[in-house]
Amino acid sequence: MEKMLFRLSDHDDFFSRRCVWVNGPVIVGAGPSGLAVGACLKEQGVPFVVLERAECIASLWQNRTYDRLKLHLPKQFCHLPKMPFPESFPKYPTKKQFINYLESYAKRFEINPRFNECVQSAKYDETCGLWRVKTVAAASSCNGGNHSEVEYICRWLVVATGENAERVVPDIEGLGEFRGNVMHACEYKSGETFRGKRVLVVGCGNSGMELSLDLCNHNALPSMVVRSSVHVLPREVLRKSTFELASMMMRWLPLWLVDKLMLILAWLVLGNIEKLGLKKPSMGPLELKNTLGKTPVLDIGALEKIRSGDIKVVPGIKKFFPDSVELVNGEKLDIDSVVLATGYRSNVPFWLQESQFFCKNGFPKASFPNGWKGYAGLYAVGFTRRGLSGASMDAMRIAQDIGNVWKQETTQKPKTTACHRRSISQI
Repeated sequence: MEKMLFRLSDHDDFFSRRCVWVNGPVIVGAGPSGLAVGACLKEQGVPFVVLERAECIASLWQNRTYDRLKLHLPKQFCHLPKMPFPESFPKYPTKKQFINYLESYAKRFEINPRFNECVQSAKYDETCGLWRVKTVAAASSCNGGNHSEVEYICRWLVVATGENAERVVPDIEGLGEFRGNVMHACEYKSGETFRGKRVLVVGCGNSGMELSLDLCNHNALPSMVVRSSVHVLPREVLRKSTFELASMMMRWLPLWLVDKLMLILAWLVLGNIEKLGLKKPSMGPLELKNTLGKTPVLDIGALEKIRSGDIKVVPGIKKFFPDSVELVNGEKLDIDSVVLATGYRSNVPFWLQESQFFCKNGFPKASFPNGWKGYAGLYAVGFTRRGLSGASMDAMRIAQDIGNVWKQETTQKPKTTACHRRSISQI
């Protein structure tokens, strides 16, 4: 098999869009999920192309995360297939360590994404039985500032853009009139720039809790909006990861019983958090995660700051004013800045033109563990709501499935693929 995976047409100047035949699958996204699929395909001997809209791998981790971030789970639950974390790494690797790990991973498996390639659309062409993936390159990556369009033709398409492709910005009355600094959590780096400032953190998930804690540690004055109920669990119990304990119990006990035991442990370690203004959902933490994808908060010190009053818990927002905010209970707060820890969403519906496999919310219709394979060579990785371990499981399944077909067909006589519109070089 040639090492080169594809070649551009020799007559690009005659066409408004270059056309590329990919001798293998196209993987959209060079985050951990896309890299995991690429590594597993390498092991199967299947060539592939990875398309990435950013200028680097794992752009969420490199460009849209705060400085103090660490993996929330122990490293043995977060490594990608075929390559564990170095033994020298701590139990909970830092952001920098995880990025270094991913770069080493890509280098080891010779994964070379095509950066600054933003997928505009992907559609299955029933006429020739192939996927047509149209991309546009950012102006900064093209000569003369012009956009360069490319259409990739492939038999298999792997969607690896993940659950957190786009930030969610809520529509709150008056937010546009607020005169202070407003940013999403993806733009937040450190509380250093907020020293002495009154900061409203909107959201009480893992990001909201940790940003509030970071603001406290930099002598800011955070108020955290808690609009809905939330499960808060200790990150560890008796020096054992809460996730690890839950996984062990799930081998022998039903989910509802594990949920009850986890809540008892949380009460013993953290106390009654409802007294702090944090209401618990009626559904258990594991059931809630499995059914709605809502992750419980793993406490790393924020609760202590809430108890001491350094983090103020406030209810939902009614309206913003130029220098303040009115809450749903009628209370008004003078604030200097707003940080929106309001989460992310999938962007799949904006570019993938199909409705059989994916829902309108950008997640596969089939739940885990059956949401990795669609129709006509369409696959999804990184949508399990089970973090890096779930993505790794799906990556191995996808590579095995494609690899089986690849090995069977490469032993047969090569067939010539007919295509219309433009000539395609095939290797």
